[in-house]
Amino acid sequence: MASHPSRRLSPHVSDKKVNHPSNTAGTERHDPLPLAALDPHGLLVLSHTLFTCAEQSEIVRLAMRHVSAVGPYHAEAGYLATDDGLSRIPGHDEGAPTVDDAGMKELGEADGSVSLPERSWTWAFGLRGAGSLLGYIVVSSHSEPDEQGHFLLATLVGLTSAALSLTVTRAPQHDNAGELSRLRTERDTALRQLDTVRSELHLQKTVDETLARVAARGGGEDAITQALYELTGLSALIEDRFGNLRSWAGPDRPDPYPVRSSTSQEEMLSQVTREAGPVRVKDRLIALARPRGDVLGVLAIEDPEATANEHTMFALDHAQRSLAQELVHIRELTEVELRLRRQLIDDLLEGTDETSAYARAEAVGHDLQRTHYVVVVQWPGNAATSSFTRAVEQATATTATRPLITRRGDRMVLLTEARPDDDAVYAALAHELGTPDGAIGVSTRCDSPDGIPRCYQEALRALEVRQNSRQRSGTTFFDDLGLYRILGPGNDLRELESFVREWLGQLIDYDAGHDTELVETLSRYFDCGGNYDDAAATLTVHRSTLRYRLQRIREISDRDLADVDTRLNLQVATRVWKIILGGRGR
Repeated sequence: MASHPSRRLSPHVSDKKVNHPSNTAGTERHDPLPLAALDPHGLLVLSHTLFTCAEQSEIVRLAMRHVSAVGPYHAEAGYLATDDGLSRIPGHDEGAPTVDDAGMKELGEADGSVSLPERSWTWAFGLRGAGSLLGYIVVSSHSEPDEQGHFLLATLVGLTSAALSLTVTRAPQHDNAGELSRLRTERDTALRQLDTVRSELHLQKTVDETLARVAARGGGEDAITQALYELTGLSALIEDRFGNLRSWAGPDRPDPYPVRSSTSQEEMLSQVTREAGPVRVKDRLIALARPRGDVLGVLAIEDPEATANEHTMFALDHAQRSLAQELVHIRELTEVELRLRRQLIDDLLEGTDETSAYARAEAVGHDLQRTHYVVVVQWPGNAATSSFTRAVEQATATTATRPLITRRGDRMVLLTEARPDDDAVYAALAHELGTPDGAIGVSTRCDSPDGIPRCYQEALRALEVRQNSRQRSGTTFFDDLGLYRILGPGNDLRELESFVREWLGQLIDYDAGHDTELVETLSRYFDCGGNYDDAAATLTVHRSTLRYRLQRIREISDRDLADVDTRLNLQVATRVWKIILGGRGR
């Protein structure tokens, strides 16, 4: 069950109340929030000091001393405007580069850049009030301030200007209540803007820190949706680009999860793609994870009551960036694994070093120590389509271990631990691809990597026999080929020996162990067309002896000599044994 959010984004930072001495009587006491938390740059405290100061030079010095508190800046000089021009305020660091007073006059009462040795950025901020220039504060830094830095420096300059203007209005000849009210309004406005910026920064910092913790702990889709739910208080979810749910955090998860049609899904993706940032689609705010243009996933927030504000949008946008990084990482790992697995099976099919094969298979999470089968799949018209590859992977992914899979021309080749169940894989593929016009060839079992090339040839032979038979579609197992195993081009001595061992192996072993001639007897019997008298005569034995030997052949081989297919395979095996193998079978 998803936990309730620990904090919810709000345009205010009032998760704690600040009590003042004037309103605590008779009410429950609360620990006040530290002033440093409310005023991180000290501008609130400074403003009070500035506006209670009557000396213009002291006001400028106070402001200069506070420049370093708002950021990585340094006050190089301060000036007050007099009837004779600009007058420098004493107090800058001794031994530091000196601002050229003559260069300040060239500014013509405007703000501008000032040349100062050993400083990358130096700027003269004009102090203005009552429509005239009151002075300057010259600030330097190692680099130009960002937008927030410009705002804080401008706020400091504005407060200083207002305080200077106030000292002017305090003089009897310039006492103007309306001007004082305006200055106070400007101050209040500046303070409210500062408070708004501080609130925005606090909320953005909360989002950044939360998602940074997710990334530091390994990320993951579930961690991202949970973080987004805690930040917004709204249920968060991730779908793949096809609309299938991958992760959900928060209450009211639909069960079962609704499946949209492919047309509706593509229309939704197209709508969101056309606009920048998160987009509202019915009761959801949706952002797409598409770091390189391809849509890798969909991140959304359930918002049926339309309570989301700009802070919610900020959190959703940043969570989408974290999701995009996570999905890119997963895709890259998947592509590397697929490439390594395909390289491995390609080498196994051609024949490779056994020790290296075991090590490489273990590296990609595949156990080559187990028994395997080679499966070759061919579906006319689907060779170059990704849907064909995906269909083969899905149809063969019913076992505990994923098969190794590669493409050879217009065929898919798999190395799998599980022997396909009759026509189960064929039926699944025919359903998935929408056509039954395909064929599958399956090898005999393989117990070690060095046997995989042989099994690959067996699977190809089984596929070839199936495609040249009367029923061209379906699955053919090499075990079931019988005589067809040695028919056709490409057979070597090893295959012939394997066929002979399958049909005559028990008789050959019996003859070797008991000094008998049962294989020779069976060969002469077939050569005589199954005629007892002729066979007995060629063997120079009595007819009853021949009958006895044939009975022993039935018992030892467990073959029915009356079965037509059995007789054919036995006859071919005895011919190969005598003519090609020279009467040897071991």
